[in-house]
Amino acid sequence: MLIRALKGKIHRATVTGAKIDYPGSIGIDTDLLDAAGIKPYEVVLLANVTNGERLETYVVPAPAGSGEVTILGAAARKFNPGDIVIMMNFAYYTPEEMETIKPKVVCPDENNKPVRIL
Repeated sequence: MLIRALKGKIHRATVTGAKIDYPGSIGIDTDLLDAAGIKPYEVVLLANVTNGERLETYVVPAPAGSGEVTILGAAARKFNPGDIVIMMNFAYYTPEEMETIKPKVVCPDENNKPVRIL
């Protein structure tokens, strides 16, 4: 049996852009992705703290150091620049692995620079 559990999380980043005319996903600063252990094109669950919306999409890497968190495609109708967002990434683990896993939780500053890893 495998158990789905949190692998990485970017906690309370600020949305910097929203582009409706895009095939769909979220562009995230590569520095944030690396700090949270999230790989390009992995699936993330987005939770919009500002308005309560939640949706699932995949990650597109944005330039390192850019602070970019851009909502792309249809999700741009539910997330706006300035919204606070939590991005969660999950993986499947064996019961034995569950005994030792520790998700990487990144807390960015107001410019989406990783400042604290829990």
